[in-house]
Amino acid sequence: MATLKELSKRDELLSGGHRLCAGCGIPPIVRLVLRSANGPVVATAATGCLEVGTTIYPYTAWRIPWIHSAFENAAATISGVESAYRAFKKKGRIPEGREIKFVAFGGDGGTYDIGIQALSGALERGHNFLYVCYDNGAYMNTGIQRSSATPYGANTTTSPAGEVIPGKQEWRKDLTRIVIAHNVPYAAQASPSNWADLSKKAEKAMGAKGPTFLNVMSACPLGWYTKSEESIKLAKLSVDTCYWPLYEVEDGVLKVTYKPKEKKPLEEWLKPQGRFKHLFKPENRHILDKFQARVDLEWQRLLDLDGKRV
Repeated sequence: MATLKELSKRDELLSGGHRLCAGCGIPPIVRLVLRSANGPVVATAATGCLEVGTTIYPYTAWRIPWIHSAFENAAATISGVESAYRAFKKKGRIPEGREIKFVAFGGDGGTYDIGIQALSGALERGHNFLYVCYDNGAYMNTGIQRSSATPYGANTTTSPAGEVIPGKQEWRKDLTRIVIAHNVPYAAQASPSNWADLSKKAEKAMGAKGPTFLNVMSACPLGWYTKSEESIKLAKLSVDTCYWPLYEVEDGVLKVTYKPKEKKPLEEWLKPQGRFKHLFKPENRHILDKFQARVDLEWQRLLDLDGKRV
């Protein structure tokens, strides 16, 4: 794995000057993933915060070949590009030894929901690419509507906390497990708060042969109602409370890559976020308890699978 010093010397492939919000979790994720490629890379991004914030016409923050896909088809787009690359190699139109890596980026709306069909198809077909989902837990770019990645109990514009419902009533979809069920060579969860873990996983994913997947926690001050300067701290709390456990499945074997020395209560992650403030009313205490119990159950499930084939 590259050291921090080595990473710092590599080219910056996503420039500053983009228009993503202050404190947005997306830029550090994209920058670190692209640096971890350590070679030629082609990227595509689904419609969403990343696309809108980096390519407002006539400007672009991308310093690599980049393609904008529709909301639903980033995985299909990168599949086509990767297929064309293999065809060109067979025809000798790409110099011998020149290896290009392919990455698709999408938010949870464009990955968990609208794009899951294209993603599943690309994984099943076995294209050689990495798909990175930056998961901020809602459709932040279009008005903070709930997605299937939105946490239980969260207040969004389409699951508003009020007299009728106390926020979202469903558990979030576990997309990482769905991807693992496709028997891909590599899939993992990561967080920008654990940069070395994220970088190592990105290197592994881009070094594997076949489709790979990273699901990365991405703080959103706008939709989480949090302070911009606390985004990395909140990403770390999502990991230390085990709401967002860090693990990988490599060639079918699951490994938990980070185990907190002291597992923090879920409330420490929830309380700074305005989208959960209603949960701290006395009448909603049972929701907090239910949420904590679910996190504890899922964390123990992972620990039981650690080192085993899944």
